[in-house]
Amino acid sequence: MKLLLHTCCAPCLIYPLQRLKEEDFEVSGFFYNPNIHPLPEYNRRKQALIGLSNSSNINITYPEYNPCEFFREVSLKEESPQRCSICWRLRLNKTAQVAKENEFDFFSTTLLVSPYQDQELIKKIGDDIADRFGINFYYEDFRSGFRKAHEEAHAKGIYCQNYCGCIYSQIERCKRSEKY
Repeated sequence: MKLLLHTCCAPCLIYPLQRLKEEDFEVSGFFYNPNIHPLPEYNRRKQALIGLSNSSNINITYPEYNPCEFFREVSLKEESPQRCSICWRLRLNKTAQVAKENEFDFFSTTLLVSPYQDQELIKKIGDDIADRFGINFYYEDFRSGFRKAHEEAHAKGIYCQNYCGCIYSQIERCKRSEKY
């Protein structure tokens, strides 16, 4: 069974990839993240993923970086959690589209490993998109592997970011840490 895995970053790929291989999926990654800002941050995450994909023997597709897609979608809806659900839908829509066009059996996302994301909402969005595209959304709660995967990433020197990627989450993080 072929599965296209939307991949947000290298550390979040580690555990879902392990689990999906245990379930005998043939996994390919899809690094579609127009939300990541600024460009140097996007490039750091992409380079970390390239390194991990080479050592993990997984093929990753890297569509052109186009943050305008994200900004158009969240315009005037920048507050969390509304912006987050819009962002998840944007990225999963593109993943399902590519999966369907390339005859994958399933699509899923590494977002399901994060304890900071709304699992139920991501699952609902994935299921809705699956119905629309006529392709299966694979849901598994990967959160149990989050900490161990991030510890492994740190041990291997893999870049680990400290915000989800969008400028709005970066601002929120800075405000919380009083660096804003």
